[in-house]
Amino acid sequence: MADEGRKLSDLRTTLVKAQPNADTPAQGERDEARKVDALGRAYATGKRKNAVARVWVKRGRGVVTVNGREEQTYFARPVLRMLIHQPLLITEREGQYDVIVTVKGGGLSGQAGAVRHGLSKALTYHEPELRSVLKKVGFLTRDSRVVERKKYGRPKARRSFQFSKR
Repeated sequence: MADEGRKLSDLRTTLVKAQPNADTPAQGERDEARKVDALGRAYATGKRKNAVARVWVKRGRGVVTVNGREEQTYFARPVLRMLIHQPLLITEREGQYDVIVTVKGGGLSGQAGAVRHGLSKALTYHEPELRSVLKKVGFLTRDSRVVERKKYGRPKARRSFQFSKR
């Protein structure tokens, strides 16, 4: 567990801190670029493998809810929880946002990747100045790798039957 904290701190120190630049738009212009509903929530969809995550982000105490359950019960493995929290750690917004997630399809690893993608997009909708930081790390790019389909005449996608000379 302490090993994870060290890796996250190394990641945080190597990345650019989320500070507004001098070239960011004025406050009035930034509000126009925000995509927030009447309740102060930003919504985004994240995808990974066959998983699709719908993510709502709003200011709060840092509670993460996945499919109506706490994140510790839904994503029991610490690696998956670390994956979800990466956008918040990099932008230094840990504990400032409540995250509500509905995720379907795929396995737990794909679902965690989809949540990370959706959370990153939702953060950029809530705070547009975070886009450059998240884009630099690659969290806004959808990972397009999916399982290759099974081919006919083969037992799996690429596997062949065992060759016999007889």
